[in-house]
Amino acid sequence: MKQCSRLLKLTHAIVGELDAKGARLIYGGQVYNPGDPISRMFFTVLGAMAEFEADLTRARTREGVAIAKTEGRMTGRKPKLTALQHERILEDYESGKYGAAALMDLYGLSRSAVYAALVRARQHRDSPPPRATTTRS
Repeated sequence: MKQCSRLLKLTHAIVGELDAKGARLIYGGQVYNPGDPISRMFFTVLGAMAEFEADLTRARTREGVAIAKTEGRMTGRKPKLTALQHERILEDYESGKYGAAALMDLYGLSRSAVYAALVRARQHRDSPPPRATTTRS
């Protein structure tokens, strides 16, 4: 309710600005002056309808994204480097054979992407292998 109250105050502030500037709304042959009570109510209803429409759009978007994720259509951006390239970039860098600038040219990456790839490769190398789970029958 606090947010509704704030939105209502904001709507009234905008209506007040429009009234101070002498703005009028003509809709369906009717002239709405932001200064009179009926017109203020009309502007408030218009604001509420606009907010409702935006909420519906957000809800539909969330629904569509959820459906696309379950169908596997929203997998995100494809990685620029394969797992093997991650290993090699780390080997090349740690051996001293190539510096960051050379790796940028070799792999077609930006400097920050090279360093991010090195961090990911180190994390992958240093992480313990997953333990096999056994089931007892």
